[in-house]
Amino acid sequence: MNLTSARYAFISAYLKGEETRGVTYEHIGEILQRSENMQDALEIVSDTDIGGYLLDQPIKTFDDADKYLWIYMGECLKRLKGFNIPPEMSRIVNLYIEKYDVLNIRITLRMISKKATSSMVPLGTIHDREHLEEMSAAREKDEVSGILARCNLGDYIWAIEDINEKDPQSVSEGEVKLQNIYHQKVLKVFKNMADGHLLVQAFESIIDSANLQTLFRLSLGGRYTAGAPVLSGGRMLSENTIKELLTLKMTEITGKLENTGYHMMAQDVSKGYEKDGKITVVDKITEKYRFRLLKDLLSPRVLSTSNMLWYLLLKELEIRNLRLIFKMLADGIPAAEIRELVIAA
Repeated sequence: MNLTSARYAFISAYLKGEETRGVTYEHIGEILQRSENMQDALEIVSDTDIGGYLLDQPIKTFDDADKYLWIYMGECLKRLKGFNIPPEMSRIVNLYIEKYDVLNIRITLRMISKKATSSMVPLGTIHDREHLEEMSAAREKDEVSGILARCNLGDYIWAIEDINEKDPQSVSEGEVKLQNIYHQKVLKVFKNMADGHLLVQAFESIIDSANLQTLFRLSLGGRYTAGAPVLSGGRMLSENTIKELLTLKMTEITGKLENTGYHMMAQDVSKGYEKDGKITVVDKITEKYRFRLLKDLLSPRVLSTSNMLWYLLLKELEIRNLRLIFKMLADGIPAAEIRELVIAA
C-alpha cells in the first residue's frame, strides 16, 4: 500500500492538526491552579476543540458534562468516518468503536449479576442502532444475546452462553472471554496492515497493562489465586506467565519482572502502596506507564496507520482527564489530589 498517497497525506495532516487543538498539560495545570468550579475549567480550555464544543452546551452539573463529553467523542468518530480516509484507517476506527460495545455488554452482565443499575457508554453499534436502552434494561443473558444478534455482534454471543449470572466468578470469566474475542479480532486485523507491527505492539502492550493491573491489585490485596481469569495476547507477558505470577507476593512479582519493560512500573506501584496504603495507586501508576509507552511507539510516526490509533487514544485520554477533573471539581476535591490522577498528554 502506498502510504504517501493523497488520502494518507490528508488524514495524517488532519490528525496531527487535531492533536495541536487538544487539551494540554499546560491547560490542566492552569485548571488546577485557578478553577473553583466546572465553569472556570471550561473557560480555560475554551481555545481547544473540545473546550469550544462544551462551552456551547447547557452544562450545569457533572452529569451534563459527562453527557456532552461522550456526545463530543461520538461526533469526532462520526467526522472521521465522513472523510474519504484509507480503508485501513477506517477499519481502525470501526474496531475502536466496537470496544465500547464490548464494554456495554460487560456493564450489562454486571447489572444482571448484581441486580443493580449502572451508566452505559453512548458509543458503539448497539447505541447507534438504538438498542442501548433495551440493553440496559436486560435482566437475563438471553436478552443480551438477542440484542447482539440484531446488531451483527454475534461473535460475542458464545462468550456469555455459559455464564451463571448468580456467580460473580462466572461473570468475571465471561467478561474476560468477551475481551479476548475482541483482542483477537483486533490483532488479526492489525497484523495485516501497513505498519501493523507498531499497531500490534501497541495493542499487545495495552493487554499487558490490563493484566498487570489485575495482578498488582490481587497481590497487594493479599488475594493470591491462580484461578483468576486473565487476558491473552500480551506483548511481553504471556497468559501462562501472568497465571504463574498470580500466586506470588508483590516483592516476588517485582523480581520476576526484572527482565521485562515493566520492572520500574512494578517498583513504583510497590513503593506507592507502601507510602499511602491505597489500592488506587495501581491504576494511577500503571495507566501513566502505559500511556508513556504508547506515546513512544505511535506518536513519532508520520504518514502511517498508527496516526489514527494515536489520535483515538489521545481523544480517549482527553475525555478521561476532563471527566475526572469535572467530577472532582463538582465534589470539591482539592487540586493536589486531582493532579496525581491526571495523565499528561
